[in-house]
Amino acid sequence: MLQATTTEFSHVKPEDTQYVSGGLRDFFLYRDLGIAEATHGKVIAHLVKANMAPEKGTGWHRHEAEFQIVIMLKGWARFMYEDKETLVQAGDCVHQRPGIRHYLFDYSPDMEYLEIVSPADFKSIDVEPVCDIPEPTPWN
Repeated sequence: MLQATTTEFSHVKPEDTQYVSGGLRDFFLYRDLGIAEATHGKVIAHLVKANMAPEKGTGWHRHEAEFQIVIMLKGWARFMYEDKETLVQAGDCVHQRPGIRHYLFDYSPDMEYLEIVSPADFKSIDVEPVCDIPEPTPWN
């Protein structure tokens, strides 16, 4: 017998939602995939892509979230996770454990990733710097 569920069926096509500004970072564009609505706020899934060249990056922060993964679809991004520099390239999947202090400081012009986070209304909290940040790669 099938179990009752508290989520809804969702099917979002590329033409259903557009990339928009106004998300967590102004130098990225975000495309909602309808998961927050379908899960009644339990999970958010969105596509994120570069909109402007990196200047200062995200700054040191952590998320108040139970679960977060980033799957790089195109291009690359360089993060600091605590004091470890990490290059995330197309095809890579990163699980960001709850509370990990991190800083996205560099990315390619074609960078695009899928981010899945629970809960949908997760918070981003600024934290004290962990270490120095390398310079971003200039866009030409």
